[in-house]
Amino acid sequence: MFYTNRLLQSCRITFFTRQTCGLCKQARSVLSDVWDKRPFDFKEVDIVVPESKPWRDLYDFDVPVIHISKVQQPEEDPKLSSEAVKLMHRFTVEEVEAKMDLVEKS
Repeated sequence: MFYTNRLLQSCRITFFTRQTCGLCKQARSVLSDVWDKRPFDFKEVDIVVPESKPWRDLYDFDVPVIHISKVQQPEEDPKLSSEAVKLMHRFTVEEVEAKMDLVEKS
């Protein structure tokens, strides 16, 4: 029963990155460690591709960035990014899990 309850409250993590980002490689490893303990819905956004221009305008010098939301919420919108639960640059497994807890409780 607990596992089913966890799935109903699962989070989505949107990972804003670019291929040449060294910090992004480290962040991807942290997210992998979180996934091993606590699965989540995942979406990766390469801010360099043309269709991601609004995100590049926002996060060009800030990647890696993650947004954490409930799975049931609509897809990310750059206009609402200031309201997002997020972590930037360097973050730990514990910090990601703490933000996931915050989102799940809201």
